[in-house]
Parts: sequence; structure tokens; C-alpha cells
Amino acid sequence: MECDLDTSIPDWIIEHPETTGVFNELGLDASCGGKSLEYVAFQKGLEPEDVLAKLRRAIENDPSGNNDGSSS
Repeated sequence: MECDLDTSIPDWIIEHPETTGVFNELGLDASCGGKSLEYVAFQKGLEPEDVLAKLRRAIENDPSGNNDGSSS
């Protein structure tokens, strides 16, 4: 599954557990009721594209080596 701005935070965490720290750092609630990342970021006063970039960096820098782009 390709995660993007339309993906919910719980789905991001399921697909890419290494993003949990980014959500915690930004104060984005993982129990957002299935709302999109874009919506939740906007409601928190954050620029959705900036949040997306941080998440992608977290995936690229994943120390566990699970950043091969394959999905489970």
C-alpha cells in the first residue's frame, strides 16, 4: 500500500511503524477516526506536505532496514 495524504494515520502506522515517532513529535493522534493525514495535519495547523515529507524521511532512515518499499 502506498501511503499518502489521503491515508489515515492508523494505516500509516500499520504500513510503516517507524513513522510513529513523527506522529508523536507533531502531536498527531493515531486514533483520528480514520480521517486522512491531510485533514488531521490541517486541523492541527500543520502544512500537510511538510508532514508527508517528514514521514517519508522517517521511512528512508529506518534503522531496521525495512525501507525496501515492499508492502506486507
